Amino acid sequence: MRKVLVLGGTRFFGKRLVNKLLANGDEVTVATRGETAVSFGQKVHHLKLDRFDRGSMEKTFQDGEWDVIYDQICFSPDDAMDACEIFEGRVGKYIFTSTLSVYEFNDKSEKIEKDYDPYTKELAWGRKEQFDYGEGKRLAEAVFFQKARFPVIAPRPPVVFGIDDYTERLHYHVRKVVNGETIGIDHPEANVSFVDSDDLAEFLFWTGFQDFTGPINASSPDQISLGGMIEIIEKNSKKKAIVGPASEETGRSPINFPVSAYQDVTLAEAHGYKFKRLSEWFEPLICEILKEENG
Repeated sequence: MRKVLVLGGTRFFGKRLVNKLLANGDEVTVATRGETAVSFGQKVHHLKLDRFDRGSMEKTFQDGEWDVIYDQICFSPDDAMDACEIFEGRVGKYIFTSTLSVYEFNDKSEKIEKDYDPYTKELAWGRKEQFDYGEGKRLAEAVFFQKARFPVIAPRPPVVFGIDDYTERLHYHVRKVVNGETIGIDHPEANVSFVDSDDLAEFLFWTGFQDFTGPINASSPDQISLGGMIEIIEKNSKKKAIVGPASEETGRSPINFPVSAYQDVTLAEAHGYKFKRLSEWFEPLICEILKEENG
């Protein structure tokens, strides 16, 4: 039986990951602020902490060793350094959930892992309030890969969609179409990557058994334009979408990408993992959301 610690893990794909670990027979500890109800009952050990406070981390993890640690709530270099020092000599493998946002959004649409090299990134220090989301994650990766004395894997997912997405990013677009409201998208031609929440949870679970280290893209292997996404919603809702440039009046889509940005997942496939294609899950998810919205 493996001992697994999950920092975060009470909602969305983190919750799905914990359920997969439990089904595998792992002894699971979930550490969170306690703001989201824990739905696992007596099946998991639950610790309350402030992930972004060094003292809270030290007090919570005074002792204990883990075969695998999954970190879903690390957003800054200081967060990462706390983990490097507190868990040194006490973890077999560390899996840090990173993001597509570590890549620069530029003329190179297809992102491969070497497009951002955390091993050579100049370090800077601070908590998440001092950086935008992408830079905070870039620096966190850099700290882990330059300072950690234990093996680290950093999956880089793009936008994650699922019926239980608490941010409701896809739900937002479905509702706008259904209600006949304008969706603020500046570049509907932009091609982007998405990943299914259960597929991402399965990938994270799978990485816990792998020997490789380093960053790795975690996405459906194909792409879709933002306009194409809207067309699928139109098709299944049988309603015409209203799309216009983002403004104070129309609002802004939560996935209003300025340019195309999608991931190459050749590395994941070379290691033996095959992500679900968009055609396998994306339209069915839209249909599921429509059913939910229609009661």
